[in-house]
Amino acid sequence: MCSRSEWADFFDSHAAAYEENCFTKSTQAEVDFLVSELGLGPGHVILDVGCGTGRHAIELARRGYAVTGIDVSAGMLGEAKRRAATAGVQVTWIETDAMAFTLPEAFDAAVCLCQGAFGLLGSTDDPVGQPLAILRNVAAALKPRARCLFTVLNGYALARKHAQAAVEQNVFDPLTLSERSECVLPGSQAAHPLRERGFVPTELRLLFALAGLTVLNIWGGTAGNWGRRAIQLDEIEIMVVAQKEADPSIARHLGGESPGLPRGRPNRGAQP
Repeated sequence: MCSRSEWADFFDSHAAAYEENCFTKSTQAEVDFLVSELGLGPGHVILDVGCGTGRHAIELARRGYAVTGIDVSAGMLGEAKRRAATAGVQVTWIETDAMAFTLPEAFDAAVCLCQGAFGLLGSTDDPVGQPLAILRNVAAALKPRARCLFTVLNGYALARKHAQAAVEQNVFDPLTLSERSECVLPGSQAAHPLRERGFVPTELRLLFALAGLTVLNIWGGTAGNWGRRAIQLDEIEIMVVAQKEADPSIARHLGGESPGLPRGRPNRGAQP
């Protein structure tokens, strides 16, 4: 178990009320989409990174999939275990940092949803190293040709919401598309210092490629509005669908050697 981050403390405090958030109300429709987009079939084994209170993991388990959920927050996992017991399903829950976990290459698919852990930076986390470490760990846990689906903070929206004053006040960093904030949860007087970062599609393609994952599609990804559709500039999240390559060399991804593509040209099939 790695050192706890500010995000672990925040989610421990927020765990009991997390499912009251408006973005948690479309779980069944979202899992329908996951089953379709990831090509899930009977007996498939799924990894949920940053599983939180387990709303997707539990619904997947209800449908007969074997699910492992990992999260840095003991409080969130406690809620997940309680909800799984109420639902009468079995899920493997692991308390660990998404940047540091090691699991065998055994999973048919992986998800990291509502940011999960991706881009939720501790005060000392490197804004490139953090997401890349998570991607490499996910890739290592996936079987060859297995798919993963991430929803991540939309860097376009993050940049568009801030004025130059936010840069000068060290609230928004345009070099890393990262934002600093303080959150006071209902019923608490303690302010949680938080740091998170957004992403743009070109960067996501590069990060996933460096981890041995080929981006298949990039869609608009705001919870409650998932679909195979173009990104809206001001929506909260972006969705990335990717596949682990059997030969995950950087040249394969960045040199345009994917099947059906001319050498040296990018895959124009991804959105946007």
